[in-house]
Amino acid sequence: MNIVIEKLKDTDAESLYEFEIENRKFFEDMVPSRGDDFYKPEGFKVRHESLLEEQDKGFSFFYLIKDKNDSILGRINLVDIDETEKVGFLGYRVGQIHTGKGVAKKALSLLLKTIVELDIKKVKAKTTTNNIASQKVLEQNGFEHTETSPKEFEMNGQMLNFVNYTWINKSSF
Repeated sequence: MNIVIEKLKDTDAESLYEFEIENRKFFEDMVPSRGDDFYKPEGFKVRHESLLEEQDKGFSFFYLIKDKNDSILGRINLVDIDETEKVGFLGYRVGQIHTGKGVAKKALSLLLKTIVELDIKKVKAKTTTNNIASQKVLEQNGFEHTETSPKEFEMNGQMLNFVNYTWINKSSF
């Protein structure tokens, strides 16, 4: 599948909101909920504006994963960038109808190529023990499993642990 990642813009708000509403149940089956306020139009708008402000300051970068028709397939983010340590934290989600098609793998590959320009030395990521697909995407893009948290938490009636990964930008050393 031919995809691109594009930095989040103000004009993306409406289509991104529709994407999130359409995929809410699917996402909440795999990751903790963002809460009901996130899915209210006014709350989403405020959140969208705050993400753009954060991106403008260089603390985080938010990208939309799009196809050739400019349709949103997912999101991929590098957040909470520590300027001193040159470390950022990865997050991504792909819409339900686009899973299993290599979208996340390709989007992460594209993001890692932009990291060279951002002078990031390390990217940390975490997923849950039940999200095998996400673990595979990380490993296929050169992330190393660093730890499975011993602390369990309950999500959707299932006891889970977080699985932590790290990617090292070898071109920065």
